[in-house]
Amino acid sequence: MTDKSKFMLRAIELSIQSAKTKGGPFGCVIVKDNKIIAEGFNQVTSNNDPTAHAEIVAIRNACKNQNNFFLKGCDLYSTCEPCPMCLSAIYWAHIDKIFYANTRLDAKNIDFDDSFIYSEINKEIKDRKIKMYQIHRDQALEAFKIWKNKEDKIKY
Repeated sequence: MTDKSKFMLRAIELSIQSAKTKGGPFGCVIVKDNKIIAEGFNQVTSNNDPTAHAEIVAIRNACKNQNNFFLKGCDLYSTCEPCPMCLSAIYWAHIDKIFYANTRLDAKNIDFDDSFIYSEINKEIKDRKIKMYQIHRDQALEAFKIWKNKEDKIKY
């Protein structure tokens, strides 16, 4: 068995355990230097947290374990093609590679349909379902000015 297969099978094991309990049917592991450094499974309903997808949980655990928000040099193994939120988090964490098992169509077939979110992202702000209103930009820019001029900032 290859290491890639071993890592994915562990993510699948986590997804099955989650599906049998209060979580959704998703699992994820993050690997660095050919070792699992973090695991996660869906905890949306068990924690009443819509952001507690398997990938997000695994990223949070990896960052805590590595004491770093930057996961360059890591690979992520997910039991499903990441949703838009998880994909964004993966990019923010600078993970090197994504390996996935099920597709977004497989997820849609069991009522986890992200196609609406994918379509919303490409729309103009004024055309999105959830209305957005810009207020107090001038006051909010103050924090951006402070950040821009801060000499000891940690860029991410």
